[in-house]
Amino acid sequence: MLGGMYALIAMGLTLQYGVARIMNLSYGEFLIAAAFASHWLFTGWAVSPFVGLALVVPLAFVLNFAIYKLLLTPLVRRAPNRDALEVDSILATFGLTFVIQGSMLALFGGAYYSYSFLAFPVQFLGETVAANRLAALGITILLGLALYAALTRTRAGTAVRAVAVDPFAAQLVAINVPQASALTFALGGALVAAAGVLVSTFLTFSASSGVVFTMKALIVVVMGGVGNMLGCLVAGLALGLSEALVASYVDPGLTLAVNFALFLAVLLVKPAGLFGRATR
Repeated sequence: MLGGMYALIAMGLTLQYGVARIMNLSYGEFLIAAAFASHWLFTGWAVSPFVGLALVVPLAFVLNFAIYKLLLTPLVRRAPNRDALEVDSILATFGLTFVIQGSMLALFGGAYYSYSFLAFPVQFLGETVAANRLAALGITILLGLALYAALTRTRAGTAVRAVAVDPFAAQLVAINVPQASALTFALGGALVAAAGVLVSTFLTFSASSGVVFTMKALIVVVMGGVGNMLGCLVAGLALGLSEALVASYVDPGLTLAVNFALFLAVLLVKPAGLFGRATR
C-alpha cells in the first residue's frame, strides 16, 4: 500500500519532468496543500475526502496550469536548451517552495494535523488492514490505470509521449509543444493533489512535511527511469516494501537510510534507472 502511494505521488513528477522538463522542487508542497484542503473540507464542512477529490483535483490542475503559464513559460522561452531549462526550473521552484510553505505556516502553524476517516480494521487477503489505507490504495490503482490508458490509448496521450521523446521532432508533426507541456505540468499537479487528499486520510502532516514527499518522489522518478511510468510503479513499490520490511523487522529509524541505499544500489547497476535508456 505504501509503495502504491509512492508510485502515485511520483507519477505526477514523472509527467512534469519527463514531458515539460521542469524539475519541480515545490512538488511536495502541493501535496501538503491538498492535504490541508481535504482536512478543512472534512472537519469544517463534513465533506468526505473522496468527494473532496472532485473539488481539490480540478483546482490543483487550474493552479498548476497558471503557475506554468505565468512563472515557468518565460524560463522556457529564454532557455537555449532543455538542460538549461532544468537548471532554471530548479531555482524557480526552489523559491516557490518557500512561498507555499511560508503561506501554509502562516495559516496553519507548525502543528501536525490529522483526522479520523474510515479508521477501522478490515480483513483483506488474510491480513488486517486499516480501511482508509485500503480505500486509498483502490483509488490509487484506478488513477494509475486511467493515466496509463490515457497515455497509451488516446491521441492526446500519444502527443504527450512524443513531446517527452523529442519536442523538436514533435513540432514537425503539428504538435503544439508549449500547450502540451503546460497541460502535462497541470496534470502532474492534479495527480499530486489527489495523492495529498488520499495521504491525509491515514497520515499526520504539517506545513513543513512537503520536502519529505518531494525527496521520495525524486528518488522514485530517477530510480525508475525519468519519464517511464512502469519504472515509476516498480520503483515506488520497491521503496514502499523496503520501508515496511525495515520498519517491521529492523528499526523504523533506518527507513530513510534504506531508501537512499536502495537508490544508490540501483544507480550503480543502471545509472539511467530501472527502465531508463542511457543517452549518448
